Amino acid sequence: MPTSRFRLAWLRDPLPWAALALAALTFGMPWLKPLFAAAFSGLDRPLYEQESFAELVLSHLTLVGLSSAIAAAVGVGAGIFVTRERGREFRPMVESLVAMGQTFPPVAVLAVAAPLIGFGETPALIALTLYGLLPVLRATIAGLEAVPAEAREAATGLGLDAGQRLRQVELPLALPVIVGGIRTSVIINIGTAAIASTVGAKSLGSPIIVGLTGFNTAYVIQGALLVGLLAVVVDLAFARLGRRAGRWRGSTSP
Repeated sequence: MPTSRFRLAWLRDPLPWAALALAALTFGMPWLKPLFAAAFSGLDRPLYEQESFAELVLSHLTLVGLSSAIAAAVGVGAGIFVTRERGREFRPMVESLVAMGQTFPPVAVLAVAAPLIGFGETPALIALTLYGLLPVLRATIAGLEAVPAEAREAATGLGLDAGQRLRQVELPLALPVIVGGIRTSVIINIGTAAIASTVGAKSLGSPIIVGLTGFNTAYVIQGALLVGLLAVVVDLAFARLGRRAGRWRGSTSP
């Protein structure tokens, strides 16, 4: 009975199916060449073959992972700082600076950064990190401010100092909201990372950019399908992580 229930739960879970579809399309795209050739009979090259799609997916994930990790670390750290007594006066300045990262389009950041520091992954990382900071910062502030005063008072009554209260009470209670902010940031960066190919960074934007400049709709569709599926898989994974964070929050509540 438990085994059959586990199998039924697995079948109902969309994450494995989405991940399977992403893997099948990533490694099986060459098998779809006849389909694209029939759908776009006017194209001499209906399948993007300059790099393998597996290589592009890995490069895309690396770019998004690095930029999102930096954005999460800076955003959570800044959110913690401005919600502490000694950092509250800096909150308007920090929020304004971080908001500027989304005021400027990533394309503009790339256009300015590439001539200064060179083409490749570095300007793309800068642009994606700046663009992903705001959701993380806002979610961290919102999560920490939503911690009930009673929980803080109970932690203080148990003899916890400020650092212990933050680590053992406030952060666990705020974790689901923080994870939600990181989730938003990562999903934004998955789509935005496609434009990194305009400055020489390898990503799933490569077939899209080449397709747009060469009027090859098949290339655009191939790149867009993989970007969309990747976003779906990551979003579902974060949804599962958010549910686990919620259960952990319940188990750690004072």
